[in-house]
Amino acid sequence: NINYPFVQTNDNKYYLEHSFTKKYNEAGWVFLDYRNNNDLNNKNTILYAHSRLDKTMFGSLRTVLTKNWLSNTNNYVIKISTEKENSLWQIFSTYHIPTTSDYLQTNFESDIEYQEFLNMIKDRSSYNFNTSVNSNDNILTLSTCYNNSDKMVVHAKLIKKEQK
Repeated sequence: NINYPFVQTNDNKYYLEHSFTKKYNEAGWVFLDYRNNNDLNNKNTILYAHSRLDKTMFGSLRTVLTKNWLSNTNNYVIKISTEKENSLWQIFSTYHIPTTSDYLQTNFESDIEYQEFLNMIKDRSSYNFNTSVNSNDNILTLSTCYNNSDKMVVHAKLIKKEQK
């Protein structure tokens, strides 16, 4: 249950230690990768936040690896509302992995390169969601810390977008 407005700036560091109101705060905020368009139309749109122990920000993301979370298929859809539109995203991959940046690519030279990327992140999933994904899909990536050396990652593909 994550429900925060997201922000964006010209790097991926500022909102690690600043709140929505731009005040210093070690809890940080949910933020969009600086390389993404804020209309969420990139091939890979990436949102980051800290995994807080009190389950705030992306602190509840680790529950996607539990049997209880997986048993409720309603959990498999992410809803995002912006000032201009509402969108639905179907989860197709969840995992934790030693810290790497290979899943944080936002631009691709070709459909073939993008499909290889999609295959890589889908193959990493700790659960088979039986959801196909191909180079025509736009995806959403949620990324946070799992522990001091690993990242927790969720990937979902865009399934519906409508203007407000």
